[in-house]
Amino acid sequence: MTLYSTSKHAPDVSFRDAVMKGLASDNGLFMPRTFPTLSNTFFKQLPSMSFQDMSFHIAKAFIGDELSDDALRGIIDDVVSFDAPLVELSPTVFALELFHGPTLAFKDFGARFLARVMSYFVAESAQHVLILVATSGDTGSAVAQGFLNVPRVGVVLLYPSRKVSAIQEKQLTTVGGNVVALEVDGTFDDCQRLVKMAFLDAHLSQHALLSSANSINIARLLPQMFYYFRAVSQLQTSLPIAVAVPSGNFGNLTAGLMSKKIGLPISTFIAATNRNDVIPKFLESGAFLARPSVQTISNAMDVGNPSNFARMVELYDSVDAMRQDIFGAAFSDEETKAAIQFIFEHFGYICDPHGAIGWLGLQRFLNTTPAPTIGIFLETAHPAKFLDVVQPLVPTSIDIPSRLQAALDKDKNAIFMPNDFQAFKEFLLTLSKRIA
Repeated sequence: MTLYSTSKHAPDVSFRDAVMKGLASDNGLFMPRTFPTLSNTFFKQLPSMSFQDMSFHIAKAFIGDELSDDALRGIIDDVVSFDAPLVELSPTVFALELFHGPTLAFKDFGARFLARVMSYFVAESAQHVLILVATSGDTGSAVAQGFLNVPRVGVVLLYPSRKVSAIQEKQLTTVGGNVVALEVDGTFDDCQRLVKMAFLDAHLSQHALLSSANSINIARLLPQMFYYFRAVSQLQTSLPIAVAVPSGNFGNLTAGLMSKKIGLPISTFIAATNRNDVIPKFLESGAFLARPSVQTISNAMDVGNPSNFARMVELYDSVDAMRQDIFGAAFSDEETKAAIQFIFEHFGYICDPHGAIGWLGLQRFLNTTPAPTIGIFLETAHPAKFLDVVQPLVPTSIDIPSRLQAALDKDKNAIFMPNDFQAFKEFLLTLSKRIA
């Protein structure tokens, strides 16, 4: 697998180097130089394949011989140890539940895969690696659990102070071991900026081997393709399929677009956002205008300058081509709350705020297309992770899974960090000396 930088000023690299670097030296994101072709036989067998088998074949098509079949199979079997079931709300609308992993969020697929792959590569060397993760809520805890107590790996989680749910914060700050949580005085965009600046700092790179576990890392995107294939495999239909993706940093949507590029029969993707609607505005006007993020009740999507837009541009040669595959829609907190209530009242199903935005985006798209269509929206996190938002909106008590309750029973342990790169750099230099 050969990868290039979206900024086009860095040399091509192998999959191993892309995973370990995270970000290209020119600040670009890594993209495959070529995309594999999956056989017709593979797609015919998809409905009868296990989740693990289809995931192995997808990963193998991209990675090739950079991991042995035995090593890759072991990683897949370990990572894809829980399902991504389709739940029928009506004969033509389904929720794809992606929260059945250890931290109850879709990030478990990508974070666990990245952790296992990076651990495999780290084991081949004697180096210590610092994993830097900017998180708007769910990424951090998924990465932390994936890398917990992995030898020669330290994890630094940066999350925006007072801008994640109370339960999410407990998941981020109670891991311990080789995981450090930094509560940053700023927004998610500020956290992401600090991480990117760290990768580009020459002095820091001489003293610490840094890598990323955000969706800027290509090893996060590959496993996020798995559940799109799993969703289609559960449908027996000849109708067009539309998939609504609640979107913040747009890694999840990019993985879906990559799945379509290698042949998965999804006709339309809906880029569903909250008030941080940079991509829907781009699809409408053709102008990409990043701006500071605003806080909403769907906080994992509070991103004003989504990194993966660079990858989306690489997949399409024009905004008109992108519009053929992607429908944009944005919604307010009030609309999100009303959707949570409506979905429960009409279908008896409890959505988290992100899934509710996905449902809203799907409904808006279906109302614009006269053709009969099967609709899927991604339910990206367990509603219990957003108890303060969801519980007042539904008349039934939301059960808190035991693994989430375990985090709530622990004390928060985070280091407050000013929104200042020099302070962050000094912290990393000190930490790298400690773990070396």
